Amino acid sequence: MIRIAAFLAFLCLSFGVGAETPKEADSSTDSLKVEVYKTPTCGCCKKWISHLEASGFEVEATDLPNLSTVKRQHEIPHGLAACHTAVVAGYVIEGHVPAADVRRLLEERPDIRGLAVPGMPRGSPGMEHPRPEPYSVYAIGPEGQLSVFSKHP
Repeated sequence: MIRIAAFLAFLCLSFGVGAETPKEADSSTDSLKVEVYKTPTCGCCKKWISHLEASGFEVEATDLPNLSTVKRQHEIPHGLAACHTAVVAGYVIEGHVPAADVRRLLEERPDIRGLAVPGMPRGSPGMEHPRPEPYSVYAIGPEGQLSVFSKHP
């Protein structure tokens, strides 16, 4: 039993679970540090990271062979999964969320778990395309409920 508890504690620390809640995070420059979990071969994830860095965020990327455990730990609702999962100031960021929306999240500090852009919409950061498609950024509420945080043409 002790081994299981120690293993669970290790997993929580490894993935930042329980480190801080969004309400506990302060507005210092530490809140601009983004932890990104991605697979090693995903090119659009690398482009999304470059988008964040160009917008002033410090990014620490961790390559994993499979992201299902990370998505489960951060309770990404079914249907919202994307190719990478990130954590910033206690919030989860799923998929190709624009840096401006992440910054707005950190300024407003709403009582939500995080933001998500499901799939890989053309024209979203990291998925640049000459013919972008409209997409929405969803807020994930404390109980997993969804609402539109922003819309992008």
